[in-house]
Amino acid sequence: MAAVGEILLNAFLPVLFDRLASRNLLSFVRQLQVRVDSELKKWEKKLKMIQAVLCDAEEKQLTDEAVKMWLDELQDLAYDAEDILDEFATQALESKLMAQNQDSSGQVLSFIPASLKPKAIMFNYSMGSKIKDITSRLEQLCQERIELGLQRLTGGASSTAAAAHQRPPSSSVPTEHEVFGREEDKAKILDMVNTSSDHANFVVIPIVGMGGIGKTTLAREVYNDKAVADSKFDVKAWVCVSNNFDVFNILKALLESITSAASDLNTLNEVQVQLKKAVDGKRFLLVLDDVRNEDYSLWVDLKAPFLAAAPNSKMIITTRHSDVASTMGPIEHYNLKSLLDDDCWSIFIKHALEGRDLSAHQISESFRKKVVGKCRGLPLAAKTLGGLLRTTRHAAWDDILDSKIWDLHQQSSILPVLRLSYHHLPSHLKRCFAFCAIFPKDYEFTEKGLIFLWMAGGIIRQSRNSEQMEDLGSKCFHDLVSRSIFQQTSSGSSKFVMHDLIHDFAELVSRETILRLEESTNLSSRRFERVRHSSYGRGWLDGKNKFEVFYEIELLRTFLPFCIRGGPNTSYVTSLLIYDLLPKFKKLRMLSLEGYQIGELPIPFEDLRPLRFLNLADTDIRSLPESTCKLLNLEILILRNCSRLIKLPPKMRNLINLRHLDIKGAKLLKEMPLGMKALRSLQTLSNFIVGKGESASGLEDLKSLNFLCDELCIAGLENVNSRQNAREAALCEKHNLEALTLEWGPQSNSPRDVVLEENVLDTLQPHKRIKELAIRHYGGARFPLWIGHPLFSEMKVLKLENCDKC
Repeated sequence: MAAVGEILLNAFLPVLFDRLASRNLLSFVRQLQVRVDSELKKWEKKLKMIQAVLCDAEEKQLTDEAVKMWLDELQDLAYDAEDILDEFATQALESKLMAQNQDSSGQVLSFIPASLKPKAIMFNYSMGSKIKDITSRLEQLCQERIELGLQRLTGGASSTAAAAHQRPPSSSVPTEHEVFGREEDKAKILDMVNTSSDHANFVVIPIVGMGGIGKTTLAREVYNDKAVADSKFDVKAWVCVSNNFDVFNILKALLESITSAASDLNTLNEVQVQLKKAVDGKRFLLVLDDVRNEDYSLWVDLKAPFLAAAPNSKMIITTRHSDVASTMGPIEHYNLKSLLDDDCWSIFIKHALEGRDLSAHQISESFRKKVVGKCRGLPLAAKTLGGLLRTTRHAAWDDILDSKIWDLHQQSSILPVLRLSYHHLPSHLKRCFAFCAIFPKDYEFTEKGLIFLWMAGGIIRQSRNSEQMEDLGSKCFHDLVSRSIFQQTSSGSSKFVMHDLIHDFAELVSRETILRLEESTNLSSRRFERVRHSSYGRGWLDGKNKFEVFYEIELLRTFLPFCIRGGPNTSYVTSLLIYDLLPKFKKLRMLSLEGYQIGELPIPFEDLRPLRFLNLADTDIRSLPESTCKLLNLEILILRNCSRLIKLPPKMRNLINLRHLDIKGAKLLKEMPLGMKALRSLQTLSNFIVGKGESASGLEDLKSLNFLCDELCIAGLENVNSRQNAREAALCEKHNLEALTLEWGPQSNSPRDVVLEENVLDTLQPHKRIKELAIRHYGGARFPLWIGHPLFSEMKVLKLENCDKC
């Protein structure tokens, strides 16, 4: 397996450093009888010593198996260290919750110090032993680092590694006699080049697309087209920018291209002055190929000499990053799409069988489908595969097509292109990207769904400023979209997908930490000791044979069945999964049983305390076990369409880290358990059902839930006893809500107090920027004045359903 230039550890270790420096962590461990804060400081020091040699280790692992083993051991240690930090964080949460419960109940605090209680003594002893083990392993790795001759590389990487992250320079000289499938794209770009503009002296035309999709080829076709020659541009120049957006070097290269003479100028001012003279009053066409700069100030310096050019000058830029295009030009840019299958096949045939008899090779339709399926509209992939098979005997063609990208011939140009996209990602995006190998190929995912997984996996964490994890996740997601790593399935769609080759590269980056169980998976040579995340396609009946491999995995963090395209919407699963297998995964952070027809959940959740994500959507469960309320780390609980769910656990108030609770479609729920006001971190609360009696939460519990956003449906409003209760809900202060539904029970159920309902609705006025409002089964004789008021001008949808008395 080939290396990827900069391993995921370089992105993983900074997360550990942040956690080791956490004030909350250090404050808690200092209270323990076992003094471990000094040990944690040792961890940080030794990990930073190791981090300094990672670039050297990454290069040497290609030829030295011992270095590769050292990196694997380091990866394991990083995961184990994070597990220990999670245990500390969980224990701190339990102590905090216990103190809060004692304060609220008025109990007299125990005279025995918390650190001397039996449970605390056992915890301290256990953690002390684990910490010593990590310290010992760290010291061993530091010693082996010296024995392996790993060194800190000045500048972060050697010249060999740096060269691996640079693409070969491009030029304006055509490399192909014929370009397939870009006729329409070329015509549109030519039209943009030849269209007059009144806005500025020159116009930027950005061509945006993923690596290998043919941006440079298209720009070259336009640059050399006869229509461009006929347009009589006074000046033409082509510069490949690539890695370093150095304004001086780019302008100097443009000057040399325009004047066809070498330049000995040494300052930016000299180059700008000469370039301004060269284009003054002239109409130019420039191409800047493979631009990666997002710094607007650098762009301002670069374009300065061209402001003196004649009107209708044009600058074509190619980039993988839509934010680059927005920095340098208009918001609208040309997104280059994948090729059609027929065009990919034509490229493949041209490079594989050029000048040879196609009929002599007896190429079948199934082989053709394999080729275009492998390329998925990427011309570079078609060209590379054709070049590989060109020198390979025909009998071995199928083996090459069945290979992963990293198993292809070393001369393959696909891997360097993908490596380049990965190398230029910030470290936090590298972790986000690598985790996406958990998805099946062609799996269509949503922004919100992926952000939930990133959060639960600790891939994105709460920042030290006030930025919410969800907002950080959204930025990461859209950054990967803008870099053409995620692609929208269709215009306006909320679903996204990764190209097969990008997915292959995510598998490569994630190394052996992700296991995707598929029908075609060959497990005979697979090692399982390093697996931390798993997924599989849900079948109609998933029996015990499907899960046998999981008994070889000990440290699983993620268990995700996916509903794949063409698969069943509902499934059955062996009881061994729930009774025997899942309880053994003590490090589990993400668990989904979505779509399985299970009526009960006999999992001892008190043993799965790290769990952060629990998805039971579309199951037949009637209730959650009481032990669910022991999951103090739980952030996301999805119970959507649990149509048989009749109650939530009475101590849900203990889930103080819960941020998202989706109970939409759980129509048998009659109330929310007491104490919902304690869940102050809630952002998603799809439904809030006002119950009767003292065992249920009332509207006033909504007052402290200040982070609620998106949609909220408040049902059971016929159970509200007074206008004051409605006022305490403080809906007008929930500024992040976009859609609100207010729902009373059917009016035929019992006698209703018309005046009270009018007062309640009048008081439940939301904030003035609400976009959607629905009112159902309202029994009042009039609507309040705020409905339809001009101050609610941003409201796009208003639904009044079964309000029979109005």
